Amino acid sequence: MNSPSPSEVIREKLSFENQEGQELAALLERPATKPRAFALFAHCFTCSKDIAAASRISRALAAQGIGVLRFDFTGLGNSEGDFANTNFSSNVSDLICAADKLRQDFEAPSLLVGHSLGGAAVLAAAGEIEEAKAVVTIGAPADPAHVSHLFGSSRAEIESQGSAVVNLAGRQFEIKKQFLEDIASQSLEDRIKRLRKALLIFHSPVDEIVAIDNASAIFQTALHPKSFISLDKADHLLSRKFDSEYVAATISAWAGRYALSGDSEAADERPQVADGEVLVREDDRAFAQDVFTDRHHLRADEPASYGGTDSGPSPYDYLLAGLGACTAMTLRMYARHKSLALARVSVTLRHDKIHAKDCEECETREGRIDRIEREIKLEGELSDDERKRLMDIADRCPVHRTLHSEIDIRSRMV
Repeated sequence: MNSPSPSEVIREKLSFENQEGQELAALLERPATKPRAFALFAHCFTCSKDIAAASRISRALAAQGIGVLRFDFTGLGNSEGDFANTNFSSNVSDLICAADKLRQDFEAPSLLVGHSLGGAAVLAAAGEIEEAKAVVTIGAPADPAHVSHLFGSSRAEIESQGSAVVNLAGRQFEIKKQFLEDIASQSLEDRIKRLRKALLIFHSPVDEIVAIDNASAIFQTALHPKSFISLDKADHLLSRKFDSEYVAATISAWAGRYALSGDSEAADERPQVADGEVLVREDDRAFAQDVFTDRHHLRADEPASYGGTDSGPSPYDYLLAGLGACTAMTLRMYARHKSLALARVSVTLRHDKIHAKDCEECETREGRIDRIEREIKLEGELSDDERKRLMDIADRCPVHRTLHSEIDIRSRMV
């Protein structure tokens, strides 16, 4: 079996014991190169580590250089134990055991991510995992007792008979009275106030399982640094692949300020950059770069297929982004000036190398030249003449002119 190249993601099946001595099944996804950090992922209530959202987010974070351990809580998935005997407190205990596993075999998690009730669990466990610097919740309830509404009419039976079989998402689970008593005794408010870790809250305004008010309660209770991201149009389980990948990309960028080994150092020792300057500083990985302006911190990298870790856009991605952004901004400024009914501008760009002889408008006739294809979508009640004029204006954007002009680049060693 060949050794993995630095661009590959390693998937390892692991196991560890909970406090009752039962074996819990886990999966670690990490880059073949040294991870930027390790994260611990807690899945939603009655789900498993293999639910689509958990799989997609973990895979995407691993591709961006973050090792992610996800596991099945006691009695779920491939883990041992009886789910009927578990509760919120046992979930928190399982998380702490999972952190111990990472600490013992790899590195303690600096990032905790929890989905739904798993989000409430990471908020509760964060204070017991000293190395964790940042916490992320996705569709999390502000109060663990929130899940009791899922039991519907069975709740009365649970309380009177001591247990009941409840249908949750098409599956049968036995819920005991001790579970209701445990979640009723939990209070996250004090734990959130004492978090002392960076907090990122994801929630959908159309979440039908856990209402958006829960995100507001968590945000209002937490102290800074805290951030909120609205997952517009996403469902509770993040069923759409786009939503999961968006969450992963946002986590990776946000965590760079707090929880990632290379990035956090850069954030703590942020360089001074003058207005109008850009500083690009090499990270400790193959091609990854930190990009600083006077007010912003970005990432640049090469995709895995070119030996990078895909922790940020490539240099040519940034080139296309600069031209696309400038094009859209120029069109917006012109539309405002002329009071045009331009609803939205979308610019799609592609870069390629072509033979000079295939370019009729180019002066160069030999070798290969760069070609950028730019597709501009203009939405709104616009006449044909207005659309034609806007397309003419697109070629006047400053970055477009710069790329077409003679550029004098001077380099000096400092």
